[in-house]
Amino acid sequence: MAVSAELLAEKLKKELEAEYVNVDDMSDGCGGKFSAYIVSKKFEGKPLLQQHRMVNSCIANEMESIHAFTMKTLTPEQFSKQSAKSQDTGEKDAMKCVGGGH
Repeated sequence: MAVSAELLAEKLKKELEAEYVNVDDMSDGCGGKFSAYIVSKKFEGKPLLQQHRMVNSCIANEMESIHAFTMKTLTPEQFSKQSAKSQDTGEKDAMKCVGGGH
């Protein structure tokens, strides 16, 4: 069975009721190596290992034909904090480029 980033993303989004899913095929299209970023309320209150087990359980059938799968799992709150932090850093860096923001 051929596995695609789109198939994995669709399945993860549906089964984990994810607010955000991004799956990248890191194997130049052959479907053997993927990297995923998943944001779901279902991760709330669960340790990282349990979150990763939830993801692996969702795509267990597909994992049989995948050689490597890496993931980053976040709750919506963690995602929001990370996004805000990234925007703050980006704005400061942009200000430095134009000579402001001392």
